[in-house]
Amino acid sequence: MAFDRQQVEQFLYYEAQLMDEHRYDEWLALWTDDALYWVPTGRDEIDPKREISLIYDDRVRLQLRVSRLKSGFAHAQEPKSRMRRVVSNIVIEEVEKGEILAYSNFLLAELRRGKQDIFAGRTIHRLRPYQGSFKLAAKRVLLINNDEPINNLTFLI
Repeated sequence: MAFDRQQVEQFLYYEAQLMDEHRYDEWLALWTDDALYWVPTGRDEIDPKREISLIYDDRVRLQLRVSRLKSGFAHAQEPKSRMRRVVSNIVIEEVEKGEILAYSNFLLAELRRGKQDIFAGRTIHRLRPYQGSFKLAAKRVLLINNDEPINNLTFLI
């Protein structure tokens, strides 16, 4: 199955927009039932079942994360972070069963309580074709500072 580069790019931009705008339910709807959202710590190529990760969520944990962010009890997100991210350097490859791996770089500016942080890294999205668009089967976020202390990562990265 051939992919449309512009369609893949638009999907990545749309996901970034949903996260930046705290549109949690719409963001969660992008994911497959067998989803995996992973932010490794230390090295980019660790075994998440044997080593600590910043985030290692399946679909159930993603739903719990979103519920908490929406509940008003996520005190580390009161007030909510103001965020804007830039997605660039997108490289796309088709893999088995028509799935697509999309590699991209990002910069995320986050402002909360007068303090601005900048996060940078590489994201690897595994996209599965779905009704003329895609669903997120997996997302791995490789922060460039994943071996340094990170003060607040309670938002969607």
